[in-house]
Amino acid sequence: MNNEPRLGPAWFPFIWLQPDVRRSHVLSLFFGAFTTIGLLTFIALATPYVLTTSLHIPQSEQGTIIGNLHVWQEVATLLAFGPMGILADRIGRRQVFAAGLFLMGVGYALYSYSTSVPELVVYRLIYAVGVAGATAMLGTVIADYPQNRSRGIVVAITGVLNAVGIIAVTVGLGKLPEMFAARGAAPVAAGHYANLVVAGFCFLTAVVLSIGLKPGLPVHRVERPPFGELARRAFAEARNPRIALAYAAGFIMRSQLVILGSFTVAWGMNAAIAQGLDPSLALSKGRFVFLIPSAAGLLWQLLVMTWFLDRVNRVTGVVVCTALAVAGFVGTMFIGDPLAREAMPLLMLLGIGQISTFAAVTTLISQEAPAEARGSVIGMFNMFGAAGILLSTFIGGRLFDSIGPAAPFVFIGSLTAIVFILAVICRIRAPGEGVGRRPAPIPATGH
Repeated sequence: MNNEPRLGPAWFPFIWLQPDVRRSHVLSLFFGAFTTIGLLTFIALATPYVLTTSLHIPQSEQGTIIGNLHVWQEVATLLAFGPMGILADRIGRRQVFAAGLFLMGVGYALYSYSTSVPELVVYRLIYAVGVAGATAMLGTVIADYPQNRSRGIVVAITGVLNAVGIIAVTVGLGKLPEMFAARGAAPVAAGHYANLVVAGFCFLTAVVLSIGLKPGLPVHRVERPPFGELARRAFAEARNPRIALAYAAGFIMRSQLVILGSFTVAWGMNAAIAQGLDPSLALSKGRFVFLIPSAAGLLWQLLVMTWFLDRVNRVTGVVVCTALAVAGFVGTMFIGDPLAREAMPLLMLLGIGQISTFAAVTTLISQEAPAEARGSVIGMFNMFGAAGILLSTFIGGRLFDSIGPAAPFVFIGSLTAIVFILAVICRIRAPGEGVGRRPAPIPATGH
């Protein structure tokens, strides 16, 4: 009888786990996957609402300000990602994960009380440090828990939960300002109440993860390299062409998500305001433009990605998925009115391309990152993601205002095309191992 730990019945163990990982740890990870990314994307709903109702910023200037806020956010995350990954290798994953959600909650609680753009930046920086801790640990724990034979299914399941969480926040929490306004709250007060509710969910998630994730084992410091060596190791691992590809793909992967979240909402909200709707109703229209690609991505994960990534070479997966993303992001140039029915197929393709890239690249880095330095390597991977967002949002916000709402998406599509070419080269020259039915498990990390 096979006594290897697994999730699922003995006759159908759909996830094979590392020796020291329990089912409860994986279920806690899945809860974190459901909540973390969804709560993270609420900032895309909160920002145009605060700019309109609290700070009275004209619509023609909001794209640049949204881009600048992301620049400040990514400066903070760029500085924090590496230390977060290194800290996770020293003290454990769940402490850093829970602290990240707590700081996100603090940022949300303060965000709508901003009285100026500089004050908004300060609260965004608090939120950004929390995002760095939470997202770095989400990727690290996804890499820690499954055996290699089950990495694709774990990434696909967490991707589905990410998408469900995004939809839940968009449909449910995103409607809070409208609900509070309907009950008589002034627009500014409705924003306060909504952000405080979201902050409460961040605090709740932090508590659940601090209890449910796998605790770190006692740290044997004589066996642990110092911080500097861990950081150098993360750079040195890029000698592996597949890790180098993952770093490059990480540069655009999170940019896709942030551009999708930030500028679809702003695009739809601005179009609705131009049609004469008030801010709370216009925000609902903006949510709808974001919801279409999110729902399409969810269905794609369920129907395709849950089986695809464990049946192909990991680099092949990146090639196929980045090709979809190029088509989706560049295809936005053909969208006139994002609220029109004719825009739905292109918005759906946009979501499919984004979620496919996320799943393929996350699977690749989780396979290739060595167990003894996994937190450091994935922290570096996330730093590349932060650098990508830093560039894309700075440029994207200005493109949004100066050229048109589709311009940031086309820009990201062009960057994704470069990664696609790199992936093709890597597939030819250094494809790595295939995906076997029962490869040997990766050694446990001790966290």
